[in-house]
Amino acid sequence: MTALKEVAKKIYYGIIGPKEFDPKTLPWIDREDANIDEFLRKNPQRKDLPYNLEEKLNFWKKNGYVVLEQIIPHELIDLYWADVMELVNNPAKFKTYIQIDRDEHKPNLMRQAFEWTTQQILGKMVKINDIHNQSLAAKKLFLYKDIIAFLEAIFDSRIVGMQSLSFLYGSQQPTHADYPWVTAELPSNLAASWIPIEDVHINSGPLYYYAGSHQKVKKFNFGNGIFFNGKYSTKSPIEYANYLDNECKRLGLEKQTLLIKKGDILIWHSALVHGGSLINDPNQTRKSFVCHYSTEQGLPFHRAAPNDKPKKFTLNNASLYEDPRMPDQENILSERGNSFKD
Repeated sequence: MTALKEVAKKIYYGIIGPKEFDPKTLPWIDREDANIDEFLRKNPQRKDLPYNLEEKLNFWKKNGYVVLEQIIPHELIDLYWADVMELVNNPAKFKTYIQIDRDEHKPNLMRQAFEWTTQQILGKMVKINDIHNQSLAAKKLFLYKDIIAFLEAIFDSRIVGMQSLSFLYGSQQPTHADYPWVTAELPSNLAASWIPIEDVHINSGPLYYYAGSHQKVKKFNFGNGIFFNGKYSTKSPIEYANYLDNECKRLGLEKQTLLIKKGDILIWHSALVHGGSLINDPNQTRKSFVCHYSTEQGLPFHRAAPNDKPKKFTLNNASLYEDPRMPDQENILSERGNSFKD
């Protein structure tokens, strides 16, 4: 391994890190001289795109997020969620990693599905990781054409899906930005989507965010750079959350709550400050599918096998990597996904 690649791997695993994004690898739209009109002259909007790309790019540049209204077919959402419930109701069949952040499960909060019961998975503080590896419907939702079209525009590059999370309830996650945890070789090449499976209710612990924080809040130094690693960082996630809340208040950034409907999608910048509100009604679900994206140059490998050439699933000019830890589980939930034709 070359010295340069060795450094890249140390950065990827959060052992060391920069204190800011490398300006040479910033997406074009994050640069001070970004010219959206010029970009669109060279890359005209696709005629069947169901939103105004110029309007959405300008909103993204200023605010660090966009909402694309009613672009996801309800049929595809329902097919994906049926696969989620297949896993929930039959966990013994699956190797999918599931994290349950409750004290009674410490220290082993992350286990494979067959190590949990249905009752445990149906509880609070549960994250189902990367069901897109098992579910073809999830793959098609992850790489849905109108999502990829926007991501291609902001990165001006081919898109790679990094990871996905499926939630039944609100996460109640403290204030954070994504880049310290969801790390690519090029940390600025990262964005996320939040797809509601049902209309979001105010009492369900909705997502909150601070518009414009992606540009205005200075990166936090965990003691080993901008990435968090429990072994090497000298600062904790709670210290990070407190820093972000205080900085957003100092900068006069307004805390906004996301109340969107099934069929809508939120896409946000890796440095957008956000979190999960408290669940005021414990019986109120907040079913959602969260996806993280990079670019081919930003993440040229599966995170579980950074030295291996990944096997790819390709759709709409974007890719997902097969999980090398469980190739026998790839697309085992394919029947529903095969039924969806867009």
